[in-house]
Amino acid sequence: MPGLRVVRCGAERIRVGSWRGEGGLAYVTPVAETPPASVAMVRHCCALLAAQGYTEVVTGALGWREQRGFLQAGFELREELHLLSRSLRDLPRVDPGPLRRGHRRDRQRILVVDALAFPAFWRLDDAGMTEALRATRSARLRVAAEREVAGYAISGRSGTRGYLQRLAVDPGSQGRGLGRALVVDGLRWMRRHGADQVVVNTQVGNQRALDLYHGLGFRLEPSRLAVLARRLEDRELTS
Repeated sequence: MPGLRVVRCGAERIRVGSWRGEGGLAYVTPVAETPPASVAMVRHCCALLAAQGYTEVVTGALGWREQRGFLQAGFELREELHLLSRSLRDLPRVDPGPLRRGHRRDRQRILVVDALAFPAFWRLDDAGMTEALRATRSARLRVAAEREVAGYAISGRSGTRGYLQRLAVDPGSQGRGLGRALVVDGLRWMRRHGADQVVVNTQVGNQRALDLYHGLGFRLEPSRLAVLARRLEDRELTS
């Protein structure tokens, strides 16, 4: 996300910038482990983005506590996501398959896999992948590769909470257990580094992903995550 930066006000922190290079569309998301954004902070960020020429803004995936300030500032629901979690005890055993550490030289192929696996709105560009790797205190990039990368996963950890940040498998390589192997590999890494619980989100309607996570012991949380959006107007500049 080119030009992504952190806006600060007291203890509040919000990342702002371009949404994956799309002209006119901006991105805002609270920084992890900071207080929920107030309506005043959200309006301030909207004014900054309007001044930079953006005409619309979308949020990252927000839990219900994080949504309040954005809703009060005029944001509305754009997408809903399922949130799933599981304990990191009693992890399943799987064939590890052809997994290895991801390297910078893999980036171009990883982004091709990502584009094949996700609809346009959710695809990552190079800057978006960098943001996913920086979203938690520590992170790990793993790929499933024989001749070329066929899948990848980004796992993260903050304190005792693990995050499956991203998982994608080339549709031509699905059904071989690569997604399952990448997930379990990430869960084992999280547990080794002190996490005891892991969460992941996926689009409502992505039944293939839901089946994978349910098969690995994840359970749906009662509340969903939301991606919110709103138009930016000239009046933002004087608000």
